[in-house]
Order: sequence, then structure tokens, then C-alpha cells
Amino acid sequence: MASAPELVQIDLSPRRPQPKPSWLKARAPMGDHYHNLKKLARTLDLHTVCESAQCPNIGECWNHGTATFMLLGNLCTRRCGFCAVPKGKPEPLDYDEPRRVAEAVARLELKHAVVTSVNRDDDNMGAARIFAETIREIHRQASGCQVEVLIPDFQGHEDCLQVVVDARPEILNHNTETVPRLYRAVRSGARYERTLKLLADVKRFAPGMVSKTGVMVGIGETTDELLEVFRDLAEQKVDILTIGQYLRPSKDHLPMTRYYTPEEFAFMKTEALKMGFRHVESGPLVVFTAANALSGSATTGITVNKIDLAPVVTA
Repeated sequence: MASAPELVQIDLSPRRPQPKPSWLKARAPMGDHYHNLKKLARTLDLHTVCESAQCPNIGECWNHGTATFMLLGNLCTRRCGFCAVPKGKPEPLDYDEPRRVAEAVARLELKHAVVTSVNRDDDNMGAARIFAETIREIHRQASGCQVEVLIPDFQGHEDCLQVVVDARPEILNHNTETVPRLYRAVRSGARYERTLKLLADVKRFAPGMVSKTGVMVGIGETTDELLEVFRDLAEQKVDILTIGQYLRPSKDHLPMTRYYTPEEFAFMKTEALKMGFRHVESGPLVVFTAANALSGSATTGITVNKIDLAPVVTA
């Protein structure tokens, strides 16, 4: 007889805010690069996850001319408890968006472009096709630029993943976000097993493609649970793992349970590397900086010069 499903309860009652540790100080948004990139995004009618998800690293990244572009509009069809991206009924898909994203990448002269999206459970195949066309358009308009995509789970539709893989991004990222016990509260509409299968399918469809995933900490998980997740991900042959601190976007989002120390992040990195990941980035403010991205080919050996690969907060 099957056991009853475990009921996960997360305490949402008001609690006294913990003082922010010194290692979590982020640069305030300012500088010419910041204002120029913001103007460019407005001119081309583009969204960035940096703004929509209220990323604390926006000042650091944008001052270096780096942004994570967000496809498929600015309204997500899911309501994940950790995510600040607006939720609601989305607008129709914009099939000119790939061209405009590629134009922005070319004008910024990026060597490594990062593209993510909201969830579009209303049209998974349409979403996949826009991802694929964005990858191809960036390669056309900015030859030599590596493309990293952070994709949704497409509700488990393999044909949608195949469409994205066939466009040949240099890195395919799908975030795991949290431990299985917390999935229902943290990742509305997602399934842990579906995430593992997607990451495994990347290697099944394209064995040489670099796969990546991110996990956030400080939302109620235990160290043992995290290590078990790392083992699961290593079994799917994931190449790159990122581990970052969850920061509550507002009082309407899931509470942060605690800050992890730099020493704890170092411990998790050491343990994860033992499991076979080719690269692990673990830190309180792990942030993707395209200017310090992969040196050499992303598909042969992951030669790392200085790399800061972030678990960008999306569902």
C-alpha cells in the first residue's frame, strides 16, 4: 500500500529580519554601462531577468555590460514561491524577439550571451522555437559569441527540448533550484524527477553539449538533502553546478531560513567536485559575468579562466 504523500509546511509567519552579513554586500546600480544597457533594453523592447527578478547583482553585471536577456514576455504562467518575476496571463509570443535580442548582443559585443525566459505553459512548443531562433540569430549576428540558454522544463515535452538542443547553444542550463522535499512550495508546477530527466535528456540528445544547473540554499533544506541532490545531478552527467544564497525578494515570497557562510559554500563546492562535476561555482553572491566567461571552447574541456556562473532565479 502506497504511503501518503509528505505534507511540507514552510513557516510564513513574520520573523525578525536577520542582519545581512558583510559578504552579501552588492554594488549599487550606477555607471555609464548600467545606464547604456538599460537604455538599449528599452530601445529594443527587451526584458532582462536582472530587472524582473530583482537580482541584487544588477549593478555589478550591468556596469560590465553584461545582462541576462529574458524571452517570451515579462509575465510567467507559474507562481513559484521564491521568484520575483511577475505572474499572470501572458501576451502572445513575439516572433521578432530573437532578432532584437541578437541585435542587443551584437551591439554590446558580447563574447558570451545568456538567454532565459519566463514559463509559457500555454505554448511550450512556441516557446522552444523562439529559444531556438534566438540561438541561431545570435550566432548569425554575433559570430563567435557563445550562447548559454537557461530554459524552463516545457512541462516535460521532449520534442520541445529537442528543438532547443538542435539549435546548438554552447551551454544548456536548467535550474534545479531546491531539494525534492521543498519542490511543491518552492517550484510551482515543477517536478524534481522531471528536472533530472531533462538534464539527462540533454546528454542523450547531444552528448557533447555542456549542461549546467543551479541550486539555491537558505530556504529550509538540510546539508544532507543538498548533497543527495548533488549526487543525483552528477548521475545525469551535469557538467557545471552553481550554488548560491536565496535572498527573499519581498515579504510576499518564501522566507529565507538562514544565511550560509563562505566556509559552508566552500565545503559544498569541495563535496560536489568529488562527485564528478567538471566545474562548480559556490558562493553567497554567485553571479554570471559574461566578461569573465569561459576561455577557449565551451564544448571541449571547459577551459576556465575566471568564471562566475550563476543560478539565475527563474522558475
